Amino acid sequence: MQLYHINRPWLWANAEELAATSAKSEQVVQEMSDRLRWIRSYVVREEDGRLGCVCLFQATDEEALREHGRRIGKPEMEIRPVQDTAIVNPDPTPDVAA
Repeated sequence: MQLYHINRPWLWANAEELAATSAKSEQVVQEMSDRLRWIRSYVVREEDGRLGCVCLFQATDEEALREHGRRIGKPEMEIRPVQDTAIVNPDPTPDVAA
């Protein structure tokens, strides 16, 4: 499987909408486990205040990722194959206010 970078900007108005899409995505990924694997996602706040995400997936091909996007109701996305990885430090965990 090839590693892919997916950009999904400006899709969610709030964390609740994002959580609903994430739950649906987990279900679809399980159903498509022979064609793709969700590695991680980074949620970003866009300039307009909406939420977007940058995701890493392994997939057999771009069509598997496009099908996943259609099935979760978020078909518009930018897909690019990852050519190499440079890990300088492990991903930090965000500070959570108590």
